[in-house]
Amino acid sequence: MKAAVYTRYGPPDVLEIKDVEKPVPADNEVLVRVHATTVCAADWRMRKADPFLIRLMNGLSAPKKIHVLGIEFAGRIESVGRAVTRFREGDEVFGATGFKFGAHAEYVCVPADGVIETKPANMTLEEAAAVFFGAGSALHFLRKAGIRAGQKVLVYGASGSVGVFAVQLAKHFGAHVTGVCSTRNVELVRSLGADEVVDYTKEDFTKPATYDLIFHTVGKISFSACMKSLKKGGVYASDLLLGAVLRKPWASVGGRKRVIGGIAKPKTEDLVFLKDLIEARKLRAVIDRRYPLAQIAEAHRYVEGGHKKGNVVITLS
Repeated sequence: MKAAVYTRYGPPDVLEIKDVEKPVPADNEVLVRVHATTVCAADWRMRKADPFLIRLMNGLSAPKKIHVLGIEFAGRIESVGRAVTRFREGDEVFGATGFKFGAHAEYVCVPADGVIETKPANMTLEEAAAVFFGAGSALHFLRKAGIRAGQKVLVYGASGSVGVFAVQLAKHFGAHVTGVCSTRNVELVRSLGADEVVDYTKEDFTKPATYDLIFHTVGKISFSACMKSLKKGGVYASDLLLGAVLRKPWASVGGRKRVIGGIAKPKTEDLVFLKDLIEARKLRAVIDRRYPLAQIAEAHRYVEGGHKKGNVVITLS
């Protein structure tokens, strides 16, 4: 089968399309023929070994454990393991491999009790592939922050892969949502349901003691400015790896404000929850660009540039 493989860290050009062995599902696994996958921040960071911690996980001088990237997928089940009863051959499914990666390939094996579910009836496979990384991360951090109806929530980076879902989910939970983005994305963020949209190239979103929750999805704003904009008892949430965790002591000193961060942990029940919202037409994916697998280096280059809207999809058929 064809797969995008990298054997050294570096720029997008380290990715090569190669023939690799087609996986065989274990008794509790399904073999998915991948129709579409995405390039997300986790992919280009793994490829580039940024931050350095990645080298400790995947090899200091070169990748040792993971050579095929790709976290989320959508496709059709080609075969099932002997112990699998939940799925059948031919089922259209979507889900995530998590930090095992491997979805930038024509086939991927996934545990039947893992993060995989039948595709939403009102989505294409390409749209379904663009759901879980962004929506799962947004759902994890909003729930961890204790979001509730009536709160004032600010989503910084509201047009990115996590931000587009954070806006929609915060509205679903009954919050008053302010989205922050650039000029070209204002109408998109408004169409997702944001009550207010701030163009950061023209306006300053920071206002003293304004928000109950600030969800920071891109690393371009001052932590201290966010703290000043939070009400007492407010929460600053960030999906930017360990940055938020390291700032917890500062927030405690700053006065009864909570900081949450780390890495979202995908769960099967989250995927089911998101599927229900999609089929109820309360949640949608945003696709910026589509690339064939042969152009995956170009896709990485575009995503790493930091200006995509929603998701960048890789098609394999």
